[in-house]
Amino acid sequence: MKKVIRREHVSDEHLPDSLPSIIKQIYARRGVESAQELELKVTNLQGLSVDKKEEQALKGLDDACTLLHQALLEQSNIVIVGDFDADGATSTALMMEALASMGSKNHTFLVPNRFEYGYGLTPEIVDIAASQGAQVLITVDNGISCVAGVMRAKELGLQVIVTDHHLPGHELPKADAIVNPNQPNCPFKSKSLAGVGVAFYVMLALRSYLRDKEYFVNHNINEPNIAQLLDLVALGTVADVVSLDSNNRILVEQGLKRIRAGQTRPGIQALIEVANKNQQQLVASDFGFALGPRINAAGRLDDMAYGINCLLAPDLASARVMARDLDDLNKARREIEQGMQLEAEQIFKSLNFNEAHFDENKLPSAIALYQQDWHQGVIGIVAGRLKEKFHRPCIVFAKGNEDESLAPELQEIKGSARSITGLHIRDLLEHIDSQHPSLIIKFGGHAMAAGLSIKQHNFDQFEQIFNEQANKWLKAEDLQSVILSDGELAANQLTLAFAEQLRDAGPWGQNFPEPLFDDFFILVQQRIVGEKHLKLVVEKQGKVFDGIAFNVDLKTWPNSQAKQVHLAYRLDINEFRGKRTVQLMVENITAA
Repeated sequence: MKKVIRREHVSDEHLPDSLPSIIKQIYARRGVESAQELELKVTNLQGLSVDKKEEQALKGLDDACTLLHQALLEQSNIVIVGDFDADGATSTALMMEALASMGSKNHTFLVPNRFEYGYGLTPEIVDIAASQGAQVLITVDNGISCVAGVMRAKELGLQVIVTDHHLPGHELPKADAIVNPNQPNCPFKSKSLAGVGVAFYVMLALRSYLRDKEYFVNHNINEPNIAQLLDLVALGTVADVVSLDSNNRILVEQGLKRIRAGQTRPGIQALIEVANKNQQQLVASDFGFALGPRINAAGRLDDMAYGINCLLAPDLASARVMARDLDDLNKARREIEQGMQLEAEQIFKSLNFNEAHFDENKLPSAIALYQQDWHQGVIGIVAGRLKEKFHRPCIVFAKGNEDESLAPELQEIKGSARSITGLHIRDLLEHIDSQHPSLIIKFGGHAMAAGLSIKQHNFDQFEQIFNEQANKWLKAEDLQSVILSDGELAANQLTLAFAEQLRDAGPWGQNFPEPLFDDFFILVQQRIVGEKHLKLVVEKQGKVFDGIAFNVDLKTWPNSQAKQVHLAYRLDINEFRGKRTVQLMVENITAA
């Protein structure tokens, strides 16, 4: 059972008095230190000073711009090597469109099929790019750990520009240029840029570089408006669940503004339509829960090139066709994921870890599961679902793509990891790798998500070590499932106007969570909709409100004995047949 804890009151005197007091407190609790952080203007982005000696600029920009300028002058064959998730897709689309706007007529993209080649710039992908005539390789959302791939590219005489945001390992690739805020000695303060954010900065810097070289004038090219790419930046940033620090909030807010104003590409417009979202009322969470998963479905089940081509669609008609196909893929992905999740939960039940009545103190500190017939494309989602349900770091493994002639125990399995606050999952994997050098074949990732490969016959050993090390790294309080509340709202605050104020106070996201409140309500009505969602009507101070709780425990709800409930909820706006009403999005419900 989740425990609801109210956030402590903090000083908010440094924030403008023009803000409603509750919103001031919400901002202060999320670490906003000045009024300037609330001015989400492009001019407040880090590293955009006209001073060429900007001390906070991304390391490697000058080298990358010099190489790309020469490639444009010579019309070199440029191949963008992307990744098979929404961040990689938006990064690739952004690079494709930006280079075209700067006069390149000889560039294309290549995304490794996860089922054949795995992640990143591998030697095999380099060979494919070289066979297609590549002269310059640009990685987006990958590359910082691709030492062997870059080495292969240099052996073949290719130039390599790495743009990435993942944490580097002990050895950096020998690329001609590396742009990554997390590489050693990079002074750029916002270390939380997504891959698409890094790509955006590279293209901004390239435009400035070309302007200084009078490239646009000399080649009779209209100087491109790089701000037109912010819709892609916003989508990729939220979908990749990177921390929404002040810099990322600017990028997301500016992208949202363009989309709401109708200034977006046909591909994103088509995805909004197929997800049944209102473009004028789009919020950041729609990127993560509606648009992003449909793009990701292409990389998880088929070929991410289809998702990228949707984002690059030249007109709405063709974009709609691709968006519908992506929607179908996403439905198939959900079916596979649900089946796998049920199987994973059955494994837990066989271990007497039934979440409905389990003792949190008896659960292992970490979860590692493997089943040979699980689908490699959705293991990350399943790991995330299990992490949410059991509040434990979780790694789900599926069969890799080894030679079928190998004995099963010698084949590789690939794992996708999701973590909880308090455990940096990539650092833990690095520690395990240092202590047991032959156990993990390769790994990489972030604080909250990572990927790795091991030999199938090593799974039991890895599971034991993973749990032992997680137990050492985690404190008891880290393993308690807690919901942080911003307190209660009076009935006269549960209004459409205040819900809109909260929405406009965003964008909300990772490490800048949407406000959540808790309170007691009289339970007026309750019924199940959509098989496992609880539709509610509740009352407070004589006023009634609609609410909905998703994926409730059907063994507990509906509860005919409950007369009063304690809800932890977000204040949302429901739109139905043109009518907008307040709705409580219930995160946790208990009978009171």
